[in-house]
Amino acid sequence: MKILVINCGSSSAKYELFDITKFKSLEKGIVERIAGYSGYAKAIKTIKSRLSTRDIDGIGHRVVHGGEVFKKSAIITNKVIKTIQKFNKLAPLHNPPSLAGIKACLKIFPGIPQVAVFDTAFHQTMPDYSFIYGIPYGLYKKYGIRRYGFHGTSHRYVAEKAAGVLRKPLKLLKIITVHLGNGCSMTAVSHGKSIDTTMGFTPLEGLLMGTRSGDLDPAITTFLMEKLEWHPGRINNLLNKKSGLLGISGISNDMRDILMQMKRGNSRARLAFNIFVYRIKKYIGAYTAAMDGLDAVVFTAGIGENVPRIKNILRKQLQPIFGKKVKFLTIPTNEELLIAQDTYRLIKCK
Repeated sequence: MKILVINCGSSSAKYELFDITKFKSLEKGIVERIAGYSGYAKAIKTIKSRLSTRDIDGIGHRVVHGGEVFKKSAIITNKVIKTIQKFNKLAPLHNPPSLAGIKACLKIFPGIPQVAVFDTAFHQTMPDYSFIYGIPYGLYKKYGIRRYGFHGTSHRYVAEKAAGVLRKPLKLLKIITVHLGNGCSMTAVSHGKSIDTTMGFTPLEGLLMGTRSGDLDPAITTFLMEKLEWHPGRINNLLNKKSGLLGISGISNDMRDILMQMKRGNSRARLAFNIFVYRIKKYIGAYTAAMDGLDAVVFTAGIGENVPRIKNILRKQLQPIFGKKVKFLTIPTNEELLIAQDTYRLIKCK
């Protein structure tokens, strides 16, 4: 059975075709420089023309935000589309392109069942004391202001793979998954369920990232607005695009550049690296306490998979506390495969 996975970003559409019964990737690619939401129809037509087969059994779409409604992946219907649209205000840069891709696929691949797989769904198992912020409760009820978490597909995939490596059922394990790329997040996975995660109402909260600040005293934003006479949009741009590794180092948001400059003795590059590692260490401690124990820490994504120095530093620092029973693992993520698997499972049961 062949499953096509589509991931529409703000100006691109990635795709990958799987023979899911063989867990095999057949072909993949990307269409870039998409201009406007109308451009996604052209991009999907381009993808269809590139595929070596017309024999497609299902299409899976990555959707960033499913709010509190979608606790798992869902077969796409008109009702599902309308519900996803309601969350555009919570993910204005991500959900509209996904919807444009979904609508284009429904026209260009008529009759083929399609599935939405949500980044936020895995984190819907968090208890209320974990996702509620310390602001008036009415703001949560009226505007949906709460911790949602992101990268859920990646966290779920590597947690399941870690259980295989450890040769224990996931429901018996306490795992911390560490997704480190240009965007970074961690999740406490207790007995197979997300009980806490570092990203919050938006992907800005939590760890230091490539260009995002991560955790911040919220009063800093109003302080800067007053001192610099900046409007909210400019502050938002500062925290999302000019902070993090880039803002501290003054060099780059790319960890490879940071490491290179550290070798050359650049003190700000070293500071950026030390803050990056320290925040991971701090959350490992917090999540170990939240789960009342720990079996494994799993590193994944671009930095997590390719910069073993970070894992080795943390293992050296923490193993005297944890002992050798806590494993430090590196597991490559494969969100596209998990999207394909969810799509296959849902259309098979339809």
